[in-house]
Amino acid sequence: MKNPICDMLGIEFPLVAFSHCRDVVAAVSKAGGMGVFGGVNCTPETLEEELSWIDDHVDGKPYGLDIIVPNKVEGKGEQIDVERTLAMVPEEHKQFSRDIMARHGVDPGDLTDLRREHAVGADNLRGGNAGALLEVAFRHPIKLIANALGIPPQVMTDMGREHGVPVAALIGTKEHAMSQVAAGVDILIAVGGEAGGHTGDVATMVLIPEVCNALHDMGDNTPVLAAGGIATGSQMAAAMAMGASGVWCGSVWLTTAEAETNPVVKEKMLNATSRDTVRARSRTGKPSRQLRSPWTDAWEAEDAPQPLAMPLQSLVAEPPLRSIDKLSQGDNQGAKDLATYWVGQGVGLMNQPMSTAQVVQGFKEDFITAYERLAANLED
Repeated sequence: MKNPICDMLGIEFPLVAFSHCRDVVAAVSKAGGMGVFGGVNCTPETLEEELSWIDDHVDGKPYGLDIIVPNKVEGKGEQIDVERTLAMVPEEHKQFSRDIMARHGVDPGDLTDLRREHAVGADNLRGGNAGALLEVAFRHPIKLIANALGIPPQVMTDMGREHGVPVAALIGTKEHAMSQVAAGVDILIAVGGEAGGHTGDVATMVLIPEVCNALHDMGDNTPVLAAGGIATGSQMAAAMAMGASGVWCGSVWLTTAEAETNPVVKEKMLNATSRDTVRARSRTGKPSRQLRSPWTDAWEAEDAPQPLAMPLQSLVAEPPLRSIDKLSQGDNQGAKDLATYWVGQGVGLMNQPMSTAQVVQGFKEDFITAYERLAANLED
């Protein structure tokens, strides 16, 4: 397919796949789209390992990297050591998490080590490791670098220009789009509120034409990738009919054979409807959409403490959820019930277990069918 995204990224089909799983990234790229590795939780050392593996398994096809350096985060720009970071988490929040687990027959155990381990990643969100991660990234043949939650840091933009790599940014409103264009990003990823993970509240069906029309009116040709609830080729065709140059998908890969998703959660997703998600701040401190479970319900209750700012809330939620994930894969029914993960409303369309390549092929076939259906309506 010939369009701005395919030309810019050197891909056959404008389907861009975000995944924390390197196997999914490689499989999508080999199938004609572009896999983008989510490296927010990586240290420079682990990012080197992951990207080296992708290099060896992607058959020379283009792939990208996504990291998160938000504009607003607790302690941004400060050098805060792990112990001080941990001390910033109120006991009330930690106890609330323990109480949820206890009510469901899950022994929370001592989560101190897990919290300490997770606190190390907080430096990524503060931007402390951004330069080091980017140094690693640009030693590899990445063809896209993306930043979520705000305008990319200057070091990302500068290194992208230096290496000839397009810089992308996720947006949730028309105003965000204008700010990103002014900052000089190369690709806009317009994420509707149906999306999994961090998302705004404007629906994809409204956001895409709103952004594309605004760009057209100002004479700007920055390509737009549509995201949010997109799990089929017909949705992709609809987004492109509204002005997008392609799509960015994350949730649809979570139930693939290659995905590292907890099998218990994967099964929940395959059986879920589009109404079985919730958008809440209780996991990271910023609104993010996830699979509903008794865990998410507890944090939405009136007696729940208010979520902390990013990244402190993740120190409350992630360690117990990691413990729950592990226990859910055994015989602990309470842990199975509590288990959750980020996913968008498109989960209601993710009903069949498939390989990553099958999902990509399904997108292609469904896209063509939708295109032909529209073309038939134009015939005399």
